Amino acid sequence: MEQLFEILSPHFLLRNALYAGLLVGLVCPQVGIFFVLRRMVLLGIALPQVSNAGIAFAFLLHTLGWHFFAHMESEKVMALSGSIVFTLIAIFTLAILERVQKGFTENRIGFTYALAGAASILFVAWNPYGQTEVLSMLRGEIISIPDLYLLSMLAIYGAIFIFLIGFHRNFILVSYDIDMAITLGKKAILWDILLYLIIGVVISFGVMNVGPLVIFGFLLIPPMAARMVTRGISMFCIISSVIGVAASFIGFYLSYRFDLPTGPTDVALLCIIFALLFIGKIIFRLKR
Repeated sequence: MEQLFEILSPHFLLRNALYAGLLVGLVCPQVGIFFVLRRMVLLGIALPQVSNAGIAFAFLLHTLGWHFFAHMESEKVMALSGSIVFTLIAIFTLAILERVQKGFTENRIGFTYALAGAASILFVAWNPYGQTEVLSMLRGEIISIPDLYLLSMLAIYGAIFIFLIGFHRNFILVSYDIDMAITLGKKAILWDILLYLIIGVVISFGVMNVGPLVIFGFLLIPPMAARMVTRGISMFCIISSVIGVAASFIGFYLSYRFDLPTGPTDVALLCIIFALLFIGKIIFRLKR
């Protein structure tokens, strides 16, 4: 209990890491529900890897002397820019290919994941000075998050969360039944573009701060778990974020208590929650 009270203290040394994890646990599942509704779960695996490739590429450019931002944090800004550019290019390319040429979606996403993974490793290999930071992101070590990054993360994720809640019905309708959305006069293409932009920003900014493993885990596992035990879209969305926030807090406590890396601990806990809910659902069905 002593560690728990220490974590809850406003003067806790690692409070920024805790708050960042809670933000990810709250917002990412709200974005991940659209991957589940659109049956594009594999996209939630590929895009964080693409974002990581963009970060590795930006660090490589910075090492080679390509400085596009003249201030102390230029390499961080370049990394975020690379992450956003790579992610948006990938997601819009896949979306256009899906509209122009139906089918083979899994093949294209699998190709994207493999290409991004290989590119990340090659960019890191060509840039020995950036290995430590990029590999730290891959391991999901949510430890050192400066106040500025936390505040920017709060502003961006908070705005996205409010926007998703405010236009929740439109995003759900376009994702769940696009033909019905068009029949009702909704501008499906516009809402698709907005959703893709939101996905790109959430993934890019999240990978930059907490790593691809954490973003992948919180994008997909809470919605997949919630989908098994809920009926109706509203409860599906609420329970997804409840699972995400709970896993983030408990995972942080366990990692602090037993000196474990925070990101993998969070994702492992999410997997345990998913497995327990799956087993509980099977037992419930057998009893009925």
